[in-house]
Amino acid sequence: MKQAEPYAGFEQGPIRPPSEARSLLIRITRNCPWNFCTFCGLYKGTKFSKRPVDHVLKDIDTVRGYVDAILKRRKTQGSDDLQALHAARNFVANGMKSIFIQDGNSLIIKPEDMVLILDHIRQAFPSVDRITSYARAHTIARISDENLAKIAGAGLNRIHIGMESASDSVLKTVKKGTDKKTQIKAGQKVRRAGIELSEYYMPGLGGKALSQENARMTADALNQINPDFIRIRTLALPEGTPLSQHYANGDFDKPGQVDTARELLVFLESLDGIESMVKSDHILNLFPEVDGRLPGDKEQMISTIRQFLDLDDHDQMLYCIGRRTHQMASPSDVYDPVKRRFAEQMSQNLGVTLENMDDLIDSIMKQFI
Repeated sequence: MKQAEPYAGFEQGPIRPPSEARSLLIRITRNCPWNFCTFCGLYKGTKFSKRPVDHVLKDIDTVRGYVDAILKRRKTQGSDDLQALHAARNFVANGMKSIFIQDGNSLIIKPEDMVLILDHIRQAFPSVDRITSYARAHTIARISDENLAKIAGAGLNRIHIGMESASDSVLKTVKKGTDKKTQIKAGQKVRRAGIELSEYYMPGLGGKALSQENARMTADALNQINPDFIRIRTLALPEGTPLSQHYANGDFDKPGQVDTARELLVFLESLDGIESMVKSDHILNLFPEVDGRLPGDKEQMISTIRQFLDLDDHDQMLYCIGRRTHQMASPSDVYDPVKRRFAEQMSQNLGVTLENMDDLIDSIMKQFI
């Protein structure tokens, strides 16, 4: 008989979306059950496991106890679980409005267990407005509409799905473990359940050869889903990932900054008939101004990229360096004398040229992953 896993205290996983920066993190699974994606190194070398439900419930109760102590100004020195105390302090400081369920694919647990955990969260923190989780499209597609509705009714009101691409060629190449049809099915199921949906798109993932297909096929899938949010996550290549090794071996032709901008332009132009909010909420993205609601803000978002592509090569380089060093946020910033001088000086200090720009920027972007 397998020995029960002992409770070792409150746990937190390694990741959450930027939009969940103020959320309490409740870990119900560890790592990723798939873990074959060539572009992701976060969980490589780790083993997936589901935490015992009673451990998760104890985590919730422990944080609730610390929250009560903080709100009532009781002493918390000498506390047994410092990680839970730290989580409780952050939760209180940020208004106790949102909770993010970890790790990479939490909906893989039994639906009845998810409902039990969500009910417990709601009882412990009735003032919470949003409970959110990551999920794989392949997992969502296998959950019945009835069970997904129960999960929604228990309080899960936003799901983040890393679509990355809806090109079957790209998905196969990067070992995503899903296809376009499944991506669409999963997204539509989430929408039918009344749960807010964030879908992620990764410009550059198809390399130069599949850049246009990556843009058009992903936009086509999103047009059929109409998610609440479309979040841009430009490809970066952290050390140790299979895709970074493919790139080093010359087997992956990674698009540069300008080529990625062209792909993003095609993607935005191909979005049609939906009312999604497009968010460029990550430092990996070249254009923070690509942010708005479709269809009304579409032309404004497109115009930002066109403005960049209309710059001469040198000014494109200055904007890319200025953006990656946190001094520029719009292509028009290249006309700001102070910001331009900074970008010129930074380019000189780094030895940036048109020929090595993309390689140097790739090394800078690795710091943001």
